Amino acid sequence: MPPMMADLTTAPVNCSMCADIDRVDRVSNITPEEFEQTYAYSGRPVVVTDGTANWTAPRVFNFNFFKELYGPSSPVIESTDNRGCQFFPYKTNFRSLREVFSMSQERADMKPGEKPWYIGWSNCDSAAANELRRHYSRPYFLPDTSESSRLDWIFMGTPGFGAHMHIDHVRNPSWQAQLHGQKLWTLQPPPECQSVCRRMETTVNPGEIIVLDTNIWYHMTTIVSDVISITIGSEYD
Repeated sequence: MPPMMADLTTAPVNCSMCADIDRVDRVSNITPEEFEQTYAYSGRPVVVTDGTANWTAPRVFNFNFFKELYGPSSPVIESTDNRGCQFFPYKTNFRSLREVFSMSQERADMKPGEKPWYIGWSNCDSAAANELRRHYSRPYFLPDTSESSRLDWIFMGTPGFGAHMHIDHVRNPSWQAQLHGQKLWTLQPPPECQSVCRRMETTVNPGEIIVLDTNIWYHMTTIVSDVISITIGSEYD
C-alpha cells in the first residue's frame, strides 16, 4: 500500500496514551523493570541519556566505515525492497546507497560549498549485521522478555537536513541511538488526538537513545549540530 494510503487507513489511537504528556522525559540508570512499567509499551516517548554507555560504535561508525562495510555484491547498496532492504533518499537525488557511497569525499566530509544530504537505510546484509553488532549491544534498559529485531536502521546526514513529518508502518516500538551529532525530534500526536495531546520537541545528543512508538507518533527530525549525524536503531517487541 502506498505510504499516503497507509497513513489514511491507520487504526485510531486511544488518546489516553498521550493526554497527560507535555514533554519528552529524560532518564538515566533506569532498570528494565522501571522502563517496562512506564515506557516500553505505553506509547510514552523517552530519551535515555546513558543509553550507549560502553558501546564502541560512537568511535567507529562514520561515513567511510559504512562505505567499506558493504561489498560490491551486498544487497544493501542497491535500492530494493527485497529481503527487507530499504533505502530512503529523503530530499536528495540519490537512488541507492551505492550512489551515496560514490559521492566525493569533499561532500561526504561536508566541505564548504558542497550540497547537504540526509539518507537512511535498513541493513539486510547478515555479514554486515555481525560487524555492526560488534560495536553496539542490546540497550540495557529493554525488558528482559523483549526481543530486538535483527534488522538495523541507520540514518546519516549533514546539518540542517532530516526526515519530513511522517509515521512509520512497522510492527513494534523502536529505539534510535544518536552516535554523532545532535538531532531535533518534533513529535505530533495522531489527528484524532490533537485536541487532547500536545506537539512536543526534544533534542537527542550523542550517546542518548530515544524510544518512541513511531506507528503512533508523527515525527520529524532535523540535524541541529555542526557535524554529521549518525543514528542506528531497531524495533523491539
